[in-house]
Amino acid sequence: MNITSDILRGHTETIILKQLLSKDSYGYEINKAIQDLTNHEFELKEATLYSAFRRLESAGLITSYWGDEATGARRRYYMITAEGKKVYTQNRKDWEDAKLLIDTLI
Repeated sequence: MNITSDILRGHTETIILKQLLSKDSYGYEINKAIQDLTNHEFELKEATLYSAFRRLESAGLITSYWGDEATGARRRYYMITAEGKKVYTQNRKDWEDAKLLIDTLI
């Protein structure tokens, strides 16, 4: 399967929100989960990931906090907000609608 970044562009925030629905997480863990889910066919570049975190946090869709790791580097964790859950649900619906149209057209 060859997925181009053009197809996924515009869905980065929704992909991140989906990962945060189940638990709070940090950047590397989120990107690793995305890679694992796609059998390493897709990963977010670090700059893309952290730019998306800033946009999501500025929009009030996620919040962040510093973890309290006893060993190793401190990690910044991200948590989805109630508004973020609403936006994810709407984005998912919009995706399903668009997918139906595209399937009809091509």
